[in-house]
Amino acid sequence: MSPETRRTFWQSLWRQLPFFVWLIVVWMLLWGEFSAFSLVSGIVVAFVVTRIFLLPPVELSGRVNVWYLAVLAVTFSVAVVAGSLQVTLQVLNPRRYPGTAIIGVQLETDDDLIMTHVGVTASLIPGSLVVQTDRANRILYLHVLGIDDDESLRQAKAEVRRWERRIVRAVGSRDQMDALRRTEATA
Repeated sequence: MSPETRRTFWQSLWRQLPFFVWLIVVWMLLWGEFSAFSLVSGIVVAFVVTRIFLLPPVELSGRVNVWYLAVLAVTFSVAVVAGSLQVTLQVLNPRRYPGTAIIGVQLETDDDLIMTHVGVTASLIPGSLVVQTDRANRILYLHVLGIDDDESLRQAKAEVRRWERRIVRAVGSRDQMDALRRTEATA
């Protein structure tokens, strides 16, 4: 194996390592235990999955801001609890039918991974669900509960955009961060 081939192999392996580790963690969570057996079987499953189901490589930004990642995790946890309470109150109130709407939210970032993160985040918070994505125009279409008027519609769209900004701050590239700063400066 030539030095160039070896270097390419190790670079490819390094880029795929986060996904490989993530597959192992998901496998262990599915089994509900963190044991030597689930670790070894997770490694085997992750290896098989990454070799059989060849997906196009996802280019990571190579930047993780630990502070903003922690802020994102805490904010997300609070949003999940608050969303659960809101949906519960809407469902248990027999006198009032919660308004619903399909909304389209134009994202600012032109990145598949960020768009996916925003869509997954929005879908995991109770009360909203991504129903379609328009990749070419960077639009997420969501079904949202609790839309009663134009103001609640505006707030729902603004919340999705805030999730996009939080995700870009946590894991976005330097170019995405610069674009975010420019957008915030003009707003």
